[in-house]
Parts: sequence; C-alpha cells; structure tokens
Amino acid sequence: MLIELPIAWIIALNFIAWLVIQFGLAWSFTQLAAERFNYRHILARPRSWERDGRFYERVCGIKHWKGLLPDASRMFRGGFAKARLHNASPEYLERFLCETWRGEIVHWLALLTLPVFCIWNPWWGVLVNAAVAWAVNFPCILALRYNRARFTRLLASRV
Repeated sequence: MLIELPIAWIIALNFIAWLVIQFGLAWSFTQLAAERFNYRHILARPRSWERDGRFYERVCGIKHWKGLLPDASRMFRGGFAKARLHNASPEYLERFLCETWRGEIVHWLALLTLPVFCIWNPWWGVLVNAAVAWAVNFPCILALRYNRARFTRLLASRV
C-alpha cells in the first residue's frame, strides 16, 4: 500500500474505481468498429477442449446461470446486445462472434487492472478486490466463450 487512507475512503475508492474501470472499458470498446475484433484471432478461437460449448454446459452448468448475467453493452450507443441470438444469418452471426470477442477482451482487461488497487489497499484489501473482480468478470468471460464456441459451429454450418 503506497497511500494510507481510512477504511471508509478505501471502500469508497474501490467502489468508484471499479465502476470507472468496468464502464470506462465497456464504453471505450463500444466506440471501436466491430471489424477490429476478429473472432478468428488465435486467442479468440474456440479450443478443442471447449467441445463446441459442451464443456461449459457439463463442467460449469452454464445454461443454469448465464441468463442472469447483465449485458452492459446495451447501455452505450453502438452497443450490441448479446443476451440472445436474434437471427441466424451469416452476417448477423459474424457480428455476434466479433461482439463476443470484444466483450471478452473488456473483461480480461478489467482483470488486468488489479495491480492498481495495490496503491491504496492493504494486502487483504487487494485480495478482496481480486475476489470481487474474478466473481464479476470470469462468469462473463465463460458465457462469451461459450456463445462463441457454439455460434462458430453454427456459422460454419450456414456458410
């Protein structure tokens, strides 16, 4: 901890910092063209172990809880709703897949900001922030990867 603050200030600063980080990243990424988010990128491509999304169904029980996740992208002009598939045209699926990659990048970047919280948090506060960050972002990452795995297969069958 580089800055000593009263616990109330630390809690307030943590809350404000997470709001700014999460919404700031989400807003800034919705301002970028969807074409910049190539879902065929080596990091975005579904892996064989994901088994077209079945891994997330069996191991994570994703079908039971993914509907509870918020989709903040709709809050911003230019945001693309990913809660449900609106049609299965190849053009729409391409856009949807790009948007899942965009969303995943936002959530990974939010997790990468954790070291910033070392500035004003004691060690245990950093651990609390890490737990909260993972609890908030990791389920979203799983849902985005799950949808990308399933819809990549769907797109391949449509083209």
